[in-house]
Amino acid sequence: MNQKRQLMKNTIIIAIGKLSTQIISYVLLPLYTSKLSPAEYGTYDFICTLSLFLCPIITLLMEESMFRYLIDAKNKLERKQIISQTIIYTFIGTLAFTIIAILIMAFCTNYSPKYIAAIILFVISNILIGLSNALSRGLGKIKLYSVSNFILGITTIILNIVFILWIHAGAEGLLWANTIANSFTAIVILAILKLPMYIGKPNKELMKDMIKYSIPLVPNSISWNIINMSNRLILTNMVSSAANGIYAMANKFPNIISVVYGYFYTAWKESAAKIVKEENKNEYYNSIYHDAKRFLYAVTICLIAAMPFAFPIFINSSYEEAYIYIPIIMIATYYSNLSSFYGGIFSAYKDTKIMGTTTIVAAVLNLVIVFLFVTNFEIYAACFATLIANLIVYFYRKKKLRKYLKLRELKWQGPLLFLAIICLAYYAKYIPGIAQNQILIWTINIFSLVIAVLYSLANNYKFIKGILGAVKGRINRK
Repeated sequence: MNQKRQLMKNTIIIAIGKLSTQIISYVLLPLYTSKLSPAEYGTYDFICTLSLFLCPIITLLMEESMFRYLIDAKNKLERKQIISQTIIYTFIGTLAFTIIAILIMAFCTNYSPKYIAAIILFVISNILIGLSNALSRGLGKIKLYSVSNFILGITTIILNIVFILWIHAGAEGLLWANTIANSFTAIVILAILKLPMYIGKPNKELMKDMIKYSIPLVPNSISWNIINMSNRLILTNMVSSAANGIYAMANKFPNIISVVYGYFYTAWKESAAKIVKEENKNEYYNSIYHDAKRFLYAVTICLIAAMPFAFPIFINSSYEEAYIYIPIIMIATYYSNLSSFYGGIFSAYKDTKIMGTTTIVAAVLNLVIVFLFVTNFEIYAACFATLIANLIVYFYRKKKLRKYLKLRELKWQGPLLFLAIICLAYYAKYIPGIAQNQILIWTINIFSLVIAVLYSLANNYKFIKGILGAVKGRINRK
């Protein structure tokens, strides 16, 4: 399938831009955990989550609407009109946010002017980088998008080291480092794309249509962020900032699943939209779904099996408690990414309403569970609430997708049993009778990792062969 080869090609290009810098960012985890206390890291993580919550409200996710509409644009004039509406609305939303944020934080908090500026500029920088990324993808500049992420990763890492080791600026330093990196990268990419040439007059009808597409995506995005933010907010206020720091660190390794899947998903949204009118779409969607599900499962079980070895290397002992929660969050992340796969198909059909309604229900349920059980179960409440919320979205979207096509499911009994075995090995050091025998624990963990890797390779043989073939073909052409 030409479409499948193109999807693999785009995924590889995106991965090249992101992978190396993201690996370095995990290598720097010992620096963060040694120089920042759990409370400091918890504060920084909360502001990042708050920014992710605010950005969709400020922009109404017009950048996502721009990306989808640019795929269907037939000529330069249509592209200019689409991009213009996005820029106009984003500018107005950002200006309104800045004024409101200054007033609220100046009168309702005891933050210093410098700290207020850091928070506001951090949010604006995230808007800018989101706009530049969406524009690169929408104009078909997938290589530039990859380069953009490489520049962003390298710049962020260098600035993080400078602000933490040299300036000793703590959590506020991380904010400034990310703000400068985001802004610098966005300005460079927008200059390369010659943004001024796409700025035109307002078009009320087009803007109305684009907002109609993007508005249902806002509750979808906000609800996921509410799930993350409510957990952190409740943990910070009802337990402690340190507990939020532990929870944030427990999310670091599960985020690898989302990072790896993100390479594919970025390319998948474009591919799903382009194939939607083709006759072979059902065959194509099912083929990609099976590949994605097997690969996501492989990444999940291999990461869980590898954690007993990786965690002590990357994480400072003051965050030791985070180890307990990682498998729960990893499984939740697995289902979250599968849900986003369905979301890519809904977006292709321009049916974004279902994405918003499902995540709103999940966010409310998550909030209720955390609030009711956090007093007795603390971080466990946040972990299991997230897992339940993600499961609900996954199954509900799967059911609603039948309106457009039926995805054939793979057998699940064997993988479920295998996951249970991997998790049992992960918690071996807490089992009475085994906990004191370090040799036995290491033996169990090594065996668990070996069988996880072998199972994953066998289960993804055709998929891996296809990727290697695409890479080899690309090298040979050069």
